Amino acid sequence: MHNTDAAGNGSSKVSGLSLSRPLNTSLDETLALVRGIFRNDGTLKVRFIENTHDMRIRCGLIYVEGMIDQELVQNGVIGPVMAWEFKEEEKLDCTVLMEKIRKQIITVSEVTHTSSLTELVTAIVGGQAVFLLDGYAGALQVSVQGWETRAIEEPTTEKTVRGPREGFNESLLVNLTLIRRRVLNPDLKFVFSEIGTRSKTQTCICYMESLASPDILKELQERLGRVDIDHLLDTGYLAELVRDEPYSPFDMIGSTERPDSVVSKLMEGRIAVLIEGTPFALTLPYVFVENFQSGEDYYINYYFASFNRLLRVLGALMSISIPALYVALVTYSQEMVPTLLLLSIATARMSVPFPTVVEALLMLTIFEILREAGARIPASIGQAVSIVGALVLGQAAVDARIVSAPMVIVVGLTGITTLLNPRLTGPLIIVRLLLLVITFFLGLYGYFFGLLGLVIHLMSLRSFGVPYMLGVGSIRPQDIKDTAIRAPWWDMYLRPAIIGVRNMRRKPARKPVKRP
Repeated sequence: MHNTDAAGNGSSKVSGLSLSRPLNTSLDETLALVRGIFRNDGTLKVRFIENTHDMRIRCGLIYVEGMIDQELVQNGVIGPVMAWEFKEEEKLDCTVLMEKIRKQIITVSEVTHTSSLTELVTAIVGGQAVFLLDGYAGALQVSVQGWETRAIEEPTTEKTVRGPREGFNESLLVNLTLIRRRVLNPDLKFVFSEIGTRSKTQTCICYMESLASPDILKELQERLGRVDIDHLLDTGYLAELVRDEPYSPFDMIGSTERPDSVVSKLMEGRIAVLIEGTPFALTLPYVFVENFQSGEDYYINYYFASFNRLLRVLGALMSISIPALYVALVTYSQEMVPTLLLLSIATARMSVPFPTVVEALLMLTIFEILREAGARIPASIGQAVSIVGALVLGQAAVDARIVSAPMVIVVGLTGITTLLNPRLTGPLIIVRLLLLVITFFLGLYGYFFGLLGLVIHLMSLRSFGVPYMLGVGSIRPQDIKDTAIRAPWWDMYLRPAIIGVRNMRRKPARKPVKRP
């Protein structure tokens, strides 16, 4: 976080020059001023334009190379201005001349007027071309942005077997278009703002006006308004700065690369936040059960979708429980283990020099190292390194009597079940470690105390005023129809409680359409 005064000074002065001064009528002086502001910047380009019918009409065009569409600039600005034959009475008044250029000569769709040096500089760095006329104390901002963007592709982090294949890219306008194509309704609103005292990153809040809670929307806008940071490169910055419960390991704000997921959240009354330069959109409020939901769940049979969700819930519970329960049973509660299994474990551990908890910590650490290595190295060899590395190291550790074979099985099951819930990977690792340590000191009592503490913590969390455990333990049938199970679409006729309170009913309650 940067000091507010320092950030403010950085925004009012650039290269020691004040941006609060008005524009000059002299073309040469204005160009010299802009060159001074952008000195040592080789991407700034200045193009002088003279009318072919009257050399006294001198113009200038300023832009940043690589951020504009060169063909659009040539055909929409330079060519028409050079070729137009002005009337004598128009040449006498620069204001009339500039207005004619804006309305009749420049053929680009969006042209706005400015007399502020601050707005002029912002337009240049934002990819617009600035048109100047000698003798006129003002400028035209011409929207000719045309930088390269990544093609629309399927998100690598949220692949599905069935459903849309489109994902967001790094262009904010492209991402908003992907949302708008799916919601052909004027009720969909886009509210723009800038965040970052130096980066001036464009931010957009998306919501359905008749569905989103005004209180949640107001709270979000107030929190975004209080963000004081000099640059914003990803929505992860915002999620950390505006979230509730900043010290909890659990995410209080959702994140997705899929436009269909964003639209489905908007239709429930949630709000989305997108920024320029990242394919990840934030959705809020965010509740715990969303960690176990996938966009594909809504495109497949609801029986199979419910089964998959229950597997994810079971996987999360096993991921945090298996190491702790193994340590508790082997260390403190051997009488609860079947005799033959206990003898097998004891035989495997006879030559192992470390206590069970040290074995577990060692193997879990190695597994996390392999997982992180597989995620960072090139995709072509990442999977091979993860699988082969785990097999080779595990077998070598057992042969060298550093760890026992049952511990390798325990850690392997733990790792596989963790992969069922990619959104919960970080929190599961932290909770697993805490449960393991508590269980080492207190046995099974420690395990159940740890689970109780986890439940209390989850129940105390809020996301923009909405209980984090919304839908868990609810007595209202509609509240549990899209939690750990998914009810059929014809039976989910209400939106989530509290979130969709402004307009609870999705559609009339009715049974599926049958053949007459």
